[in-house]
Amino acid sequence: MNTKKNITKVEEKDQSNSINSSLAERYQIVREFTETLCKPLATEDYVIQSMPDVSPTKWHIAHTSWFFETFILNKANKHYRSLHPQYNYLFNSYYVQVGKRHSRPERGLLSRPTVEEVYSYRHYVDQHMLEFLEKADLAQMEEIAPVIEIGLNHEQQHQELILTDIKHVFSVNPLHPVYLHIKHDSPRPFTIPGMRWVQFPEGVYWIGHDGNGFAFDNESPRHKVYLNSFKLAYRLLTNREYLAFMEDGGYERPELWLSDGWYAVEANDWKAPLYWEKRDRHWWYFTLSGMREVDLDEPVTHVSYYEADAYARWIGARLPSESEWEIATSKLPMEGNFVESGNFHPHALNQDSSSSGLLQMFGDVWEWTQSPYIPYPGFKTLPGALGEYNGKFMSNQMVLRGGSCATSMSHIRKTYRNFFPPNARWQFMGIRLAKDVREPQSNDE
Repeated sequence: MNTKKNITKVEEKDQSNSINSSLAERYQIVREFTETLCKPLATEDYVIQSMPDVSPTKWHIAHTSWFFETFILNKANKHYRSLHPQYNYLFNSYYVQVGKRHSRPERGLLSRPTVEEVYSYRHYVDQHMLEFLEKADLAQMEEIAPVIEIGLNHEQQHQELILTDIKHVFSVNPLHPVYLHIKHDSPRPFTIPGMRWVQFPEGVYWIGHDGNGFAFDNESPRHKVYLNSFKLAYRLLTNREYLAFMEDGGYERPELWLSDGWYAVEANDWKAPLYWEKRDRHWWYFTLSGMREVDLDEPVTHVSYYEADAYARWIGARLPSESEWEIATSKLPMEGNFVESGNFHPHALNQDSSSSGLLQMFGDVWEWTQSPYIPYPGFKTLPGALGEYNGKFMSNQMVLRGGSCATSMSHIRKTYRNFFPPNARWQFMGIRLAKDVREPQSNDE
């Protein structure tokens, strides 16, 4: 009797059970949170598509199930059958290698499958995924677990989109529906002071993911960058500060804007951040808890890259590069106003204003950088259709960092690279300023 071989099999079984159990628990937590975010919605809310960039909530909860069905169940279980043969067509997003796709701008035209049928599909996929996780052996898990992890992080991205998309859907309704009644901040114990700056020395730094734990492929490879000395604003830009730009004619001064930005201003008649509305000489904005008068101390949000860049130019600063942002956060704790806080809205600075370090680096709003979304040196896409996840979008996009009030804390990392076109505004996007540090010239220059 080969005792050593039998012990090895037992050890492999124990290891497999541990991996399966841990992943099954995380799977259920992420999937349940998606449905928790949908609980405030009425059936009619699930089907609206208010603009091409917005997807109906019904589509989000179906697409995230399609992902697990397509990339895991169809590959791991030869006997698996989808509930409907056309769901692969309806709920594919942009994976060309998987097959033909329904037109993205027309997702809101689909009254069928019904919301009830979509939830049945979702729960059908969950049942099969949990059965797979219960029975899979170690060899299967070593192959499939990384794909499941991608799927869970993919779902967390769609959780954020569920919130930002339904906010846009509700905003175009004259009734201004409330997603969830949220208690406003209590009076602040201090006045937010003027801008201060935190300086960082020039040098050669490492950026990118180090390989420990999960990361998307676009966060690698880890590589060196040289940075000149720079300064970052210690906090996010506020509504009060952005309003000063507006009142100084910021939206009427083409010299402040990039050419494409000025075209966007004129073409879209931008006069303020998205969701702002002037009533009786006061600015109000739409939030997920309804219309509110603009809180001047809160971080400005729902501004495009073009608006962020124009403001920076107006004030005599610039936006940080993504390398500067990542280096500046390297020793900071991952703390902030994330979706788990249940605020669904950026909060005003609530820490002691005497702090000399960086504040609000995580959560509240995604921070625009001046960096185009391009591959890191040596970047390689994942094999197969999953290689389309990030790499195919490395053109005409700008990088944002830090997460927002709609981002899960368990989803964000210091190396995380979000990206959107420079005219996008419906996400929780805000501004942190940067400046160059001018080194004193030597007598020889």
